[in-house]
Amino acid sequence: MRFRLSRTIPHTPWRAENTWSLSPQRFTILIIGLALFGIGDGLLVVAHIGNAPWSVLAQGLSLRTNVALGWWTFFISTIVLLIWIPLREKPGFGTVANIVVIATFIQLTVNLLPTPSAIWSQLALSIIGVITVGAGSALYLTCGLGPGPRDGLMTALHYRTGLPVGRVRLFIELVVLSLGWALGGRVGIGTLLFALFIGISIAFWLGIVGRLTAR
Repeated sequence: MRFRLSRTIPHTPWRAENTWSLSPQRFTILIIGLALFGIGDGLLVVAHIGNAPWSVLAQGLSLRTNVALGWWTFFISTIVLLIWIPLREKPGFGTVANIVVIATFIQLTVNLLPTPSAIWSQLALSIIGVITVGAGSALYLTCGLGPGPRDGLMTALHYRTGLPVGRVRLFIELVVLSLGWALGGRVGIGTLLFALFIGISIAFWLGIVGRLTAR
């Protein structure tokens, strides 16, 4: 069986008809996907050579306030979700679960895993983190239970402004990264790896899910 990068989100047997339609299978796949996302994001933090942009911001705020990274991830996601209101976006079950589950598993990963001392181990951990975030994204996106707060903000601004979605996402990520860096969040080669390869990782895993579930 050949696996290729997917250009779209495949229609899976567990995809919901609406964003609040739950089933045991769909709920389980959603939670596994979000947990993997949080673990992967946490691995980038543990690697200590640069975080994903939103974790750079969460870490910067954490360093300034002595509030745990996981809590700041939760608070930031909640604030972003509130911005949906004037943009007239509607959350789904997956949107709410995204806020709670990802923040929880980032914090668990950071608490349980030590930072490796060798740079090659740190690089490997960052690469595994990007791969894991991609796998988690592919699972939760195929559930059809609503985008995460950040993805929803991106699409809402895209529709309201008419700007290309890629340009909107780049602008958001640059603003978040700059704020986080100014606050002391860690930016480095891990951040670059995430920026360059997260799209490829998600597309790769979406391709695998699509192939495995194709009728």
